[in-house]
Amino acid sequence: MMLLLPPPLAIILVLLLAISAIASSAQPYHALVSPITKDSSTSLYSIALGPNGGGGYVIDLSSPFSWGHCNPQDPALPCGSRQCIAAIRHQLRPASCPHQSSVQIDGKNNSRPGHQYCFCAVTASNPVAKTCAVSELAAHNVVIPSTDGHVPKANVSVNGVPFACAPASLFRSLPSGSSGMASLSNSSLSLPSLFKKAIGAAAVKKQFAICLPSTSSAPGVSFFGNGPFYLLPPPGMDVTQSLPFTPLLNNPVMKKNLDYYIDVRSICINGEPASFLRRMLEFDSLGHGGVKLSTVVPYTTLRSHVYRPFLELFARLTRGIPRAKKVKPFDLCLNTSALGSTRVGLPVPWIDLVLGNGRNWTIVGANSMKQVSDNVACLAFIDGGVRAEQAVVVGSYQMEDNFLLFDPVGQKLGFSGSLLFRQTTCSNFNFTSSSS
Repeated sequence: MMLLLPPPLAIILVLLLAISAIASSAQPYHALVSPITKDSSTSLYSIALGPNGGGGYVIDLSSPFSWGHCNPQDPALPCGSRQCIAAIRHQLRPASCPHQSSVQIDGKNNSRPGHQYCFCAVTASNPVAKTCAVSELAAHNVVIPSTDGHVPKANVSVNGVPFACAPASLFRSLPSGSSGMASLSNSSLSLPSLFKKAIGAAAVKKQFAICLPSTSSAPGVSFFGNGPFYLLPPPGMDVTQSLPFTPLLNNPVMKKNLDYYIDVRSICINGEPASFLRRMLEFDSLGHGGVKLSTVVPYTTLRSHVYRPFLELFARLTRGIPRAKKVKPFDLCLNTSALGSTRVGLPVPWIDLVLGNGRNWTIVGANSMKQVSDNVACLAFIDGGVRAEQAVVVGSYQMEDNFLLFDPVGQKLGFSGSLLFRQTTCSNFNFTSSSS
């Protein structure tokens, strides 16, 4: 028997059912996703931030805030604002940079006529060219897709992201057409912090992952928020399910330092340790030393006291392989014409960063040797000199096709090792399919 309702109650019931259907069909997102592109001429990696992202923003793990081209409609942030105070508190101004309290930007003093506030002047730095410029901090809007971990979903607008409006001079040494630099540091103004707020769900962690591509012909991937995160081939592999973790360290002396450091106790090649003292990898009383991660340094750089025994050991363990003429900036090059190859690159001794919690970050031939010509490959590690600020800087070439999950709140880093062992790469996220 059909139940007949009065017209007003029927209308209300229909509306309630419609609202319920919409609510049940809505899929709350717990992560954002964006492609990472590699520029072959500079070996820098950029993240796309929306339809107006231009050539993308170069990823930087150290910058306190992002910077780039600003639009006329981007409102300037006043000097007393919470974002301005945070930007100035976090920034590390190089000695060569002017002090921002009495500067002019584009010929204007930072106290604007006709306004009740001064605009926020900050020092934006280009770590590639090692230059800086005093810039105006503005609120910039970005657009980035959400994801279920399999494919991109609906775009999410993140409004009011603090960006320093950088002059053209600061773009020197960046990829052609670059839109600026994207901060992925542990700052409260970095993109991971701001994207966490945009997602809103309390259960979503302030964490992010980067998977740098080894080629400029296909993008890698970055994630912000909670997994799972899948890489092809089908049915897909949730990379987060098998990650070992190691602690992220803070610089004990330089409190404003925003770099990500890991606890490396020794460096082994084919299981044999390079002969340097462990304390050479530790922080000294000035906060120098330690092992940090960088996406703007192309090849892992070691202080001379660490580099020399490392190079000597690698040379000894490869003495059966014919040498080739050195190719700058490398010190050891091999003739690979008769060496062959494996799934994980050239069959050379593997390199282990031996971590304090008993884990090893293993670097295989695909990440240790740079192919510079058809028959020549060079050891892709650099001598940083005796006065290098860090003992070791793990460079981007050693990170390629490695999935890295940064959890600043939990102070830990998840690392996959070479994805080539798992028959996948960082270019295997499914950007070609999407649904809203």
